Amino acid sequence: MHGEWYDSVMEARRYRFLQKHRLRTPAQYTAVYDARVREVRGPLIVFSLPNELGHPRLGLSVSRKVGVAVKRNRIRRLLREAFRHMQHDLPRGYDWVIVVRPHEPLMLAEYQKLMTGIVVKLHNAWKRRMPEQATPAASPAAPDTTG
Repeated sequence: MHGEWYDSVMEARRYRFLQKHRLRTPAQYTAVYDARVREVRGPLIVFSLPNELGHPRLGLSVSRKVGVAVKRNRIRRLLREAFRHMQHDLPRGYDWVIVVRPHEPLMLAEYQKLMTGIVVKLHNAWKRRMPEQATPAASPAAPDTTG
């Protein structure tokens, strides 16, 4: 129906939130927090740490201060959905931990907009922090063999 090219592109860009895209252990969360690179925007605090995996991973922290379970779960679902839609546009190879401050749930597009701005700032912060090393999203330069 759409053509061979469209089907191959959509096959390569699946918008799923697999287990490999999640931070699961307390040690993984602690490593991201200990890097002490964060950005605050609206009700979200996002911590980041480069990883060697070549794909982004997400961890969420939503305390009971945010509200009752229904409200916390809705916010978690919306943030996971925003990440799922944005995962191919995010810089490769970062672990992201989102800490949610108390607020009324926003629309999905608002969470995407907040996350986009935060991710850009954090990526630039890591590029400044590691100028001599290649950041996960950057590719290393090819050696000069012209002699």
